[in-house]
Amino acid sequence: TDVTLLSFARYVVVVGIYFIGSVVVVSSIPGASDSLTALLASGSIVAVVVGFAAQDTLGNVAGGVMILLFHPFRVGDYIETTEIAGTVNAISVLYTVVLTPDNKRVTVPNGSLTNAAITNYSAEGQRRVELTFSVSYDCDIDKVKQILLSVAESDPKSLKDPAPLARLKTQSASSLDFVLRVWCAPENYWDLYFDLNENVKKALDEAGMEIPFPQMDVHMR
Repeated sequence: TDVTLLSFARYVVVVGIYFIGSVVVVSSIPGASDSLTALLASGSIVAVVVGFAAQDTLGNVAGGVMILLFHPFRVGDYIETTEIAGTVNAISVLYTVVLTPDNKRVTVPNGSLTNAAITNYSAEGQRRVELTFSVSYDCDIDKVKQILLSVAESDPKSLKDPAPLARLKTQSASSLDFVLRVWCAPENYWDLYFDLNENVKKALDEAGMEIPFPQMDVHMR
């Protein structure tokens, strides 16, 4: 069952039940039929007035419908906009609730989300961790690539398909910079990110690979 659809539909059904229930209660009162007709007529006028006064609210409702129909994200997805990043916790008629990585609860109007550029990190089912490691010019290129790939392939959170990639990226002023790209499930991204950082450092130290500091050669005349 679509959790997003259930969350949205629950609010719509509750509002509908309250409205229908109110009409049934009023109509069941003896001699209240004329009053009910007048009530519904005046309610229509009030609805028009309120509609003009609550355009932002109606925009949020329309945004909720767009999210429900086109699924730019779902409950449980990790999303990012220019203003917020986090995991979608709930989607209601008016608002979407997002939990940030440091567990802050942020309520975002649906209207602003439908008008924003949204990056959904969970939609494709895979994320790529990309890290850069620097070694000295004295290090063997093939040996460094072998170490990086060995660390990546030995981590159970890394995916075999697509396979990890390690290549020389840049010949910097004081170092050779290697890029390591490893694919993983979205929920494992940060764990793999930190594990690779730590384990590659240990592996390079064990292999005697120097990680250089910025250097400058000064020639005195």
